[in-house]
Amino acid sequence: MSHLPFVVALLGGAAVRCVATLGHPGVLWFTGDSYFYLGRALRPEPSPSKTIGYSFLLRLLEPAHSLALVAVLQHLMGLAVAVLVYALLRRAGLPGWGATLCALPILYDAYQIQLEHLLMAEALFTFLIAAALALLLWRTLPSRTGGTEPRGPAWWMALAAGLLLGYAVLVRSAGAPLIPLALLFLLLRRGGWRPALVFGAAAAAPLVAYAVWFHSVLGSYSLTTSDGLYLWGRTAPFADCARMRPPPHQEALCLDPELRAAGHAPGHLIWRSEAPPRILYENVTDPEHNATLRDFAVRAILAQPGDYLRTVGDGLGKAFSPNRFPHPTAATESLYHFQDQPQIFPGGRGWGGEGGTAMTDAVRYERSVHPNRVVRPHADRMVAYQESVHLPGPALGLLFALGAAGIATARGRRAALLAWGGAATLLVFPIASADFDYRYVVPAMPFACLAAGLAVTRARLPLRPRRPVVTRSSGSPAAPRRDSDPATVP
Repeated sequence: MSHLPFVVALLGGAAVRCVATLGHPGVLWFTGDSYFYLGRALRPEPSPSKTIGYSFLLRLLEPAHSLALVAVLQHLMGLAVAVLVYALLRRAGLPGWGATLCALPILYDAYQIQLEHLLMAEALFTFLIAAALALLLWRTLPSRTGGTEPRGPAWWMALAAGLLLGYAVLVRSAGAPLIPLALLFLLLRRGGWRPALVFGAAAAAPLVAYAVWFHSVLGSYSLTTSDGLYLWGRTAPFADCARMRPPPHQEALCLDPELRAAGHAPGHLIWRSEAPPRILYENVTDPEHNATLRDFAVRAILAQPGDYLRTVGDGLGKAFSPNRFPHPTAATESLYHFQDQPQIFPGGRGWGGEGGTAMTDAVRYERSVHPNRVVRPHADRMVAYQESVHLPGPALGLLFALGAAGIATARGRRAALLAWGGAATLLVFPIASADFDYRYVVPAMPFACLAAGLAVTRARLPLRPRRPVVTRSSGSPAAPRRDSDPATVP
């Protein structure tokens, strides 16, 4: 009966997702990225702009010729993330109602559900990370009722977690900082070097394989060659050539006063034809040009650290604000809402490699001339639902604050650190390396919920009583030793 509240909440979350599926058969489309991922699924080839681990999943599902299957699978991943968070918190000792409360944002947040329905990488990305963290944390969390002492993950758990996190980086490269974070978590445990070694080798395997494939096609051992462009966009709005004094060949990368005054968001600026990299370089993702852009951005950060921190802080302020901003553009932000009208596919080739348009790729994958449908009144219900049921920014900030408090508690410090660190990394790293975008906020939310739950759990867990020492000669309990006895010191 202790699981009843969560079962009811889980069924409710599934029901909302059923309405989303009825109102939008198939998937929702994000202009640009959705077409790119689908094109790479039909014509597999590494891309200099982003990793295509998500396209591998679409490729695997392509024989079913059903975009609805993709959406349903992504909704199941969203529900599975809630189950994993609930299971970890119950394992740690939180009562059923408390663990259910922590999982509610994952189950019912409308932006979470809408992102699961988009043909985008975030649902798979979040699920892979949640599964990996569950494997790493499961035996680490001291069970309040199970009577087992906390241990590190078994070797096979570390192996599976490494493979999952390595693949997550191929789905979205923003997951890369999670690998050293998990390694640190493992190394902080006594004897943790063995699982850390297994984990590190497993996480490296998919990345190395992808880099070899990338080199065979594009001539560079990399995952992408666009990080310099994104980081340039992050720094260009504040970079002042008079202060940073770049080499002569980089001076043209500074924005002119007119373009700076236009106030383009970094995530929008990098795509504009009048942006300096687009003018200077025919191919902005060429490895040499990418390195130049990265070097310029690093120089700007070192010369103007206060301006850089201010821009990152501004992005975090947007994430925790009660208001929703039209960032990076109003058109982009509108794509994170359920639609009451079918979206229009753009023309032109090149979205996902040569050989197709957004529309022809969708028709080929779905084998239907209507790959983008809206069914009313179910779609109207989801539009209304999204207007009122979502986690506000201040509530997300409170979850982060609770998780941070959990790191300072005496018990469960490492577990809270991994959960909170994962949430903070997923939120901060994209903002710091590219730009603020609402789809970067949503994947951080489940891990902020987990960290907050662990913080509350650690605060309420009683200390374990010491077990009596048994003598070898008689097998009878010996008198408990004092803490000051050197023999009891580990």
